[in-house]
Amino acid sequence: MTLIQLRALVAIVDAGLNVTLAACRIHATQPGLSKQLRQLEDELGFRLFQRRGRSFERLTPEGRQVVDRARAMLDQADAIRALSRGLKRDNGGRLALAAAATPARYALPAVLAQLRAGLPEVAIQVQPAEREEALARLSRGEADAAVVSTSGTTRPTPLAVPCWRWRRLAVVPRGHALARGARPTLAGLAAQPLVGHTSALREGASLPRLFAANGLSPRIAGSAHDAASIKAWVRAGLGVGLLSEMALEAGDTDLVVLPLDHLLPPCTTWLSLRTDRALSAPIDALVAALAPQADRVAVRRWLAGDRHADYDGGAVPVWSGGAPIPSTPRPALASVSGFG
Repeated sequence: MTLIQLRALVAIVDAGLNVTLAACRIHATQPGLSKQLRQLEDELGFRLFQRRGRSFERLTPEGRQVVDRARAMLDQADAIRALSRGLKRDNGGRLALAAAATPARYALPAVLAQLRAGLPEVAIQVQPAEREEALARLSRGEADAAVVSTSGTTRPTPLAVPCWRWRRLAVVPRGHALARGARPTLAGLAAQPLVGHTSALREGASLPRLFAANGLSPRIAGSAHDAASIKAWVRAGLGVGLLSEMALEAGDTDLVVLPLDHLLPPCTTWLSLRTDRALSAPIDALVAALAPQADRVAVRRWLAGDRHADYDGGAVPVWSGGAPIPSTPRPALASVSGFG
């Protein structure tokens, strides 16, 4: 028994038992409608209409009971469709986004302005949080999505769309010993006082693990949740700054950039989504803005239960010049280069 069969039955009744008129009203063919009715009667095991030749005279007593229940089922199906449209249209007028400090400061402003232009009725709330707390808020339902970064390409959550890849850098003031031309070594970095993001320097993070694997104990001079503080500390001579390339700005010409590609793998920024609700219009627009290469139809299929749906889409962009660009081979930065 299907909703199509029940809709055919109700259409015939509402058309005064005129199959031709019923088919026209629901945009079907008369043979198709008759076939749906035959299949329904075969499954039920009794006649729904009393017939005279090929025409219907009236509903049978059994048919009247079935029609009453069919109307109720079709009403419920329509209510579910209306609910789905509402869920897809908005998140109750609010979009709560948990995001780490660096993407929140350097990547999200343009994206949020784009969202506001397309969905002015939606109130956007950005909740600053380091990765673990952002993902915890997502799992508790306190955030509709989370923007977090990881070292490498392992997804932080079951439904996480890759937004862009980026590199980790060291920055020092001009005249610093590490700014003299040679690529920094892991031992050379460990010998310097280091300042970086709290999440990147805590025990268990990829950088401390790398130092430990090579028998090195880095000198941590300080840690902060935001890149602006790290750069200020570098300028004050507190230590060598460890940053995402996202945090470099046009005004940072007084700093010397030391690429660390030869020591550290690239990182990935992800958009992690809730798995307990439909893809709403604001979230769909957020995916389109943050990860335009993603297959949003495949995201919907994944949410509907198709765990093999490949929603990554095309190649993940790389961050360059203040924004993600399509992923294409690009020359490495000079070993030591002024940023400007």
